[in-house]
Amino acid sequence: MKKIIVFVLLAVSVYSQEYYSKVKALNSYVIKAAVSGKITFSNDALEGKFANNSLIIQIDNSLDLIDLKESKNKMLLLNEMISIEKKNYSRLKKVSSKSIFEKESQKLKYINLKSNKADLNIKIFSLEDKIKNKKLYEKNNYIFNISVKKGDYVNPGNILYESKDLSAGKLEIFIPILDAQSILKQDIYINDVKSDLKISKIFKVADEKHISSYKAIIIMPKVDLFSKLVKIEFK
Repeated sequence: MKKIIVFVLLAVSVYSQEYYSKVKALNSYVIKAAVSGKITFSNDALEGKFANNSLIIQIDNSLDLIDLKESKNKMLLLNEMISIEKKNYSRLKKVSSKSIFEKESQKLKYINLKSNKADLNIKIFSLEDKIKNKKLYEKNNYIFNISVKKGDYVNPGNILYESKDLSAGKLEIFIPILDAQSILKQDIYINDVKSDLKISKIFKVADEKHISSYKAIIIMPKVDLFSKLVKIEFK
């Protein structure tokens, strides 16, 4: 008798096509430090709120700014030197009394300066990128958690903060592989109410934990409450 009851319960579970899922953010982001340095600003007041083109974290960039300014000044001087040496070489190679060695030496000066300019350009681009990575902004995401405080020191890979895209919601369920195709043709009911929702994506590889199921994602354009548990049925 017990075996029959268990079989009936399993049959109901399999064929009812009823699932439960929490309403998740459309996307979740974990922002990590790309560079090392001391935290000079942490926007703690924005934790638990929506950003509005807001500065969230700033890592000390004072030395980088000085280095960038000096490097750009050096570039101006280097360009002047290149211009002078180029003219010198152009004049020298027309002088028949000058030896090949003298002409080649002047040419080498010009080439070396051009090479130095290329190296300096790389340094300037690198500094600009480094400075950019030390000021982290969020456009309009929800700031879920800020992991660092002003005065903390971070290294590359350290978590700085987490943000979430709440412009829509997402439901994740695990559908038996054999039901994956037929379920696409059915209507979706949320908490016993028929909806216009459709499955947005079905992964075609079995989930690592749910080895006999495909993960399916349903996007909810409008969400009144995130993290709530909802019942999902296919009929």
